[in-house]
Amino acid sequence: MKKPVAAKPPTATHAKPPATYRRPLEEKPLVAEKRPVAEKRPAVEKPPVIEKRPVVEKPSATYRKPVVEEPSVVERPPVVEKPSVVEKPQRERTPRERTPGERPVAERPRPAAARDKAVHSEKFAALGLSEIMLGALAAATYQEPTPVQAGFIPRALAGVDVMGQAQTGTGKTAAFAIPILEMLQPQRRGGLPQALVMVPTRELAVQVRDECEKLSLGRNVSIVAVYGGKPIRQQIEQINQGASFIVGTPGRVLDLMSRGALSWSELRVVVLDEADRMLDIGFRPDIEKILRRCPQSRQTLLLSATLATPVKRLAERYMREPEVLDFSPKNLAVETIEQFYFTVDPERKFDLLVKLLEREDPKQAIIFCRTKRGTEKICTRLSRRFQSVDTIHGDLQQSSRDRVMKAFREGRVHWLVATDVVGRGIDVTSISHIINFDVPAFCDDYVHRVGRTGRMGREGVAYTFVSPEEGGELTRIEIRINRLLIRDEIPGFQAFDDPRAADSVILGDGPGGMDDDFVEPPKPLPVFGRKVQRVRRAL
Repeated sequence: MKKPVAAKPPTATHAKPPATYRRPLEEKPLVAEKRPVAEKRPAVEKPPVIEKRPVVEKPSATYRKPVVEEPSVVERPPVVEKPSVVEKPQRERTPRERTPGERPVAERPRPAAARDKAVHSEKFAALGLSEIMLGALAAATYQEPTPVQAGFIPRALAGVDVMGQAQTGTGKTAAFAIPILEMLQPQRRGGLPQALVMVPTRELAVQVRDECEKLSLGRNVSIVAVYGGKPIRQQIEQINQGASFIVGTPGRVLDLMSRGALSWSELRVVVLDEADRMLDIGFRPDIEKILRRCPQSRQTLLLSATLATPVKRLAERYMREPEVLDFSPKNLAVETIEQFYFTVDPERKFDLLVKLLEREDPKQAIIFCRTKRGTEKICTRLSRRFQSVDTIHGDLQQSSRDRVMKAFREGRVHWLVATDVVGRGIDVTSISHIINFDVPAFCDDYVHRVGRTGRMGREGVAYTFVSPEEGGELTRIEIRINRLLIRDEIPGFQAFDDPRAADSVILGDGPGGMDDDFVEPPKPLPVFGRKVQRVRRAL
């Protein structure tokens, strides 16, 4: 049984194939022997091609030779006698010859302008201002300080609480902005407010901010205006980034304080601008809440056109021994403003307004009304006859109010129908006429309305429409300003309607004073829903 197990021949057959497979492996080096062919490549060098390149460089050398010859042409410009054309020695001789004689007239304005700048800078420098502030004032074209600024700024820089009384248009904004900017520390990111200015209206807040930014040239100071009608989140973000100067209305300032967005730990100065107007509007509770939470070591500045009893009480309670500076003359009426009045029937006021605008043709004018609804009606009727007419009052959205005021400042709106919302602090120098379509409820409001024209010594005209029932109010205004208004009339315009009785009664020569053929006119039929105008007298 063991014989079939021996199967060696197949094993021998299996050993042969590897030998056969080794032969092709031995043939592979034959392919590798072909490598010496690659050695022929270095033999195939192309030095002759490289040697041809220097041959190409030779013509370049030939071309350089004419380039070297060009300096001979370049040397010709100095040959041109430029000094003879300039004639510098002759220019030096001409002023020497003129010095003993008369000087030319053309050279005089330059030193005069320099002397004027030096005089203006000396007047402001006498107030103790820094060089940065003097440069900002020069850039803002401030020529010389007004009496209000000359008297208010030194006392404010001394750290004293000051109450200032002055007319509108006398530079009160710069009077408190300049000392505040001088006392502020450099701004740092996330810094707390160091100064607070409270104003009665939104438009005045924007105007004060713009003026302070103009005077802060060259300083690292951020000024933020906070007022209603704008997104409060955006104002909070501006405050969180760092605001050293806050200008706003009392209502919005108190709202931000309740939200924790404003902190007064670093507050140094508080300003109450147009304090009498803020108290008239009803901001007294808000102002008192804000002042109670301010540091006791603060400096308080108060500026107002009138120092009424409520203003004095507020100052006595929240100010430390304030100094009172009165810059307003005894006569509240500005001398450069001509003031007239018309006696007119209430139903014919609009017709008189149209005739007056056609006669005067003012460049820019403000037409004041008592009510918001009245401004809308008058603006709608005027826009049908004239162009560039717009209105502004408290019920408009803040975006619309900003748009109207921007167009009015730029001169795109000529006639603005407004309530007393723009009667305080608005400074538009091109206003030439003020028209009081309605007599103001308070005498001080008349002073501020008229003060929108005649700014900084300019001329202006003011007209007031008075009905027969408003004679007492006109008298109180004249007593307040210590001046009589001049009566004016428009030829050909009938200010009053003819009485109806005069058309229906015909006098005769009969015994009863009438003719026998007198016929009684028919009675007018009653009209359902007919509106009856009522005239309310001010108490």
